[in-house]
Amino acid sequence: MIPLLTPLYAGLLALIFVVLSWRVILYRRANLISLGDSGDKALLKRMRAQANCAEYAPVAIILMLLAELSGAPGVAVHTLGIAFVTGRILHAIGFSATPQKIGLRQIGMVLTLMGITFSALGLILHGLI
Repeated sequence: MIPLLTPLYAGLLALIFVVLSWRVILYRRANLISLGDSGDKALLKRMRAQANCAEYAPVAIILMLLAELSGAPGVAVHTLGIAFVTGRILHAIGFSATPQKIGLRQIGMVLTLMGITFSALGLILHGLI
């Protein structure tokens, strides 16, 4: 079985990561910061937004791919993908804002963690059946 849905969401999550990476790169160049954060809180915030995406997106993609390859209905895979992409966008916006938009950040994490939890439980149940 060739996965048809997961690549779409993997691509979208990768683009979110690229945008967050460019925000770090451009800030570093504009402020002549080569390594670390030099105590710059704005840079640290950008770095953490990027790192948070790097921490959660791969897990989400792997679980979504396994769900799709295990025969999950297309609507379930789309629901996971939409939750992951929306969650990552909302978290990044909420985290990157000054001051932070805690509500967006929280909704983003809830969507991300719900997607991870539901896909994990679905895979566990599928493995037991």
